[in-house]
Amino acid sequence: MSGGAGAPTSAPEEFAVPRYGGATLADVLPGAASALGVPVRRSDLPVDPLDLTSALAGARRVAVLLVDGLGAELVAAHPRQAPVLNALGSPVGTLSAPCPSTTPVSLVTLGTGLPPGSHGVLGFVTEVPGEGRTLNHVHWGDDPDPLQWQAAPTVFEQATAAGVSCTVVAPHTFAGSGLTRAAYRGADYASAFSPGDLVAGMHAALRTGRRSLVYGYTAELDLTGHVRGLDSPSWRAQLGIVDRLVEQLAEGLPDDAVLLVTADHGMVDVPDDTRLDIGEEPALTDGVRLLAGEPRARYVHAEPGAADDVLAAWRAVLGHRAWVVSRAEAVESGVFGAVDPALADRIGDVVALARGSWAFTDAQQDPVGSMLAAYHGSLTPAELTIPLLAVRGRALD
Repeated sequence: MSGGAGAPTSAPEEFAVPRYGGATLADVLPGAASALGVPVRRSDLPVDPLDLTSALAGARRVAVLLVDGLGAELVAAHPRQAPVLNALGSPVGTLSAPCPSTTPVSLVTLGTGLPPGSHGVLGFVTEVPGEGRTLNHVHWGDDPDPLQWQAAPTVFEQATAAGVSCTVVAPHTFAGSGLTRAAYRGADYASAFSPGDLVAGMHAALRTGRRSLVYGYTAELDLTGHVRGLDSPSWRAQLGIVDRLVEQLAEGLPDDAVLLVTADHGMVDVPDDTRLDIGEEPALTDGVRLLAGEPRARYVHAEPGAADDVLAAWRAVLGHRAWVVSRAEAVESGVFGAVDPALADRIGDVVALARGSWAFTDAQQDPVGSMLAAYHGSLTPAELTIPLLAVRGRALD
């Protein structure tokens, strides 16, 4: 499909476009694995993209904790609630989350070391091409088959093959899920039932084998932000709990270990006056066959022959509130990295990434998701900029 004469082909200047192969979430595990003596195959991306030499020097064990929703701007804005996080060193400065800046995309980006356009998990909800249905990657079992839907090898598979002991410590509810198999296969899965259990599980896993790579995941900060908002006592209290969790992890590190702390994305509060319900705008549903994505990162699949009209309508209605482009323009812009042509149809005919604090909800299809206080998914710095923090075992200091 064409984008129309004069259509934009690059993201707005205020967006923080990921630069894959540099300092992005895709580069964390390959950098850690490289420090453990495992070069990671990543197509045309660098083998060792992050210079973690100083941070990981002498380490035989690396732990990576991913805190869902912990944007770098949020850490810096809350030094009182997060004194430990604010005191940790940053070996390379901040990183960029992938596009869309949402959990399933980020977790598979981390696990494979690849941008979304290469691994194929391209949104929170995407169409299953040719089947007229959507896949919610968080509520994913075995249909479609995770090994086919996401066929790229993970960093854990490559590290395990090289003799590194690999363990994922994450909520028990995700054990065996499609997303877990897509992102983490190759690692042993240790279920965590609480923050304390996560700490103990990561400490235990770090002591296995001669070399170990341990990944931990905690979701409660993101959930609290979605439900209560970032400017809430609940969110600030939860940040304090995360800070204490990191402190406990650091205190129990083996002497030859390093802990890296990062995130999958940040978040933005969305007030009532920057919400638009798609179902209340007839022009946004005319010619639309299927709506996917999420409120700040929409994928619109058009009826046959209607793609150009749908693109024009979404541009006209959303105006300054979003960057609205065709699939071809989005791919050309590089926000997904290099896109495998076999995976491109998972992206909508039209892509709408929210600007400012706008969100494009759909109360009829997703009533609960339309009532959240905060969202993510787009390319604002608050959503895309994530931390990479480090603390070393005492014998390595």
